[in-house]
Amino acid sequence: MTILRNYRGRFAPSPTGPLHFGSLVTALASYLEAKSCEGRWLVRIEDLDPLREPSEATGEILNSLDAHGLFSDEPVVFQSRRHEVYHSAIEHLLNQGRAYRCSCSRKELQTNHGRHPQQCRSNNFSINKVAIHNVANNHQPFAIRYALNDEQCQWRDQLLGPQHQTVRSEIDDPVLLRKEGFFAYQLAVVVDDIEQGITDVVRGSDLLEMTAQQRQIYRALGATPPRWLHIPVILNDQGQKLSKQNRAPALDNDRPVKNVFEALVALGQEPPASLLMGSVTDSLEWACGHWHRGAIHLTHR
Repeated sequence: MTILRNYRGRFAPSPTGPLHFGSLVTALASYLEAKSCEGRWLVRIEDLDPLREPSEATGEILNSLDAHGLFSDEPVVFQSRRHEVYHSAIEHLLNQGRAYRCSCSRKELQTNHGRHPQQCRSNNFSINKVAIHNVANNHQPFAIRYALNDEQCQWRDQLLGPQHQTVRSEIDDPVLLRKEGFFAYQLAVVVDDIEQGITDVVRGSDLLEMTAQQRQIYRALGATPPRWLHIPVILNDQGQKLSKQNRAPALDNDRPVKNVFEALVALGQEPPASLLMGSVTDSLEWACGHWHRGAIHLTHR
């Protein structure tokens, strides 16, 4: 594998519950990809939605990462502490004509096949910082959306190869700031990746379809998009994505060696059984020296 000494990767979970096996697989893949490139691996907590985040979840996630030997190379970043940065990014996009406020309801958009019955995008809205801060108190609540360009987007995934995605202006315009006043994933993830100098993103293939939209937001904010590597999601016995919503059990932090071993198996790395007799440090050292992204099975996509 080519060594990229300026490589900067990250693992960015949402604290909606404790870490589960599917999350460990993603965390481990991103960690090993970074370390095999002699790069830096960062942890970011995407705590943007307090209504869905139990107070104990962040601590549980960080404790699980520590128990499995996955330590961030830099201080952990918390999105809940970065609101001012997101406000500035939205103001920039609004000033550039790349964002607009939208008061349409989800039902109205669905009924109108994604088109805005209130002509939100075509109207020349202006908004200042005070208005953004008080969006939830406005008599007519509105979201802020990014104004996409029509595009036949082509890019290369580090695992899946050449990708082609169609981007439709207006219909696909993602929310940047929700009507309730919460910042959206599509904004925060791009802003944070830019500020942290992230060069490579390893994440689940369930996020693959967001990539073309995010590439446009990167460019609008004056940045070069990172490289992406989308790994298969882990499924439960019912064929559903292993997730907190599907009641995936929390990782048992008392068996980190076995958990890491099973995650390596899920990633197609064929770890030797002797690793089960050693420490988690032994397992990670072996995995860093033998990491081969091409061995990841694509059958679970």
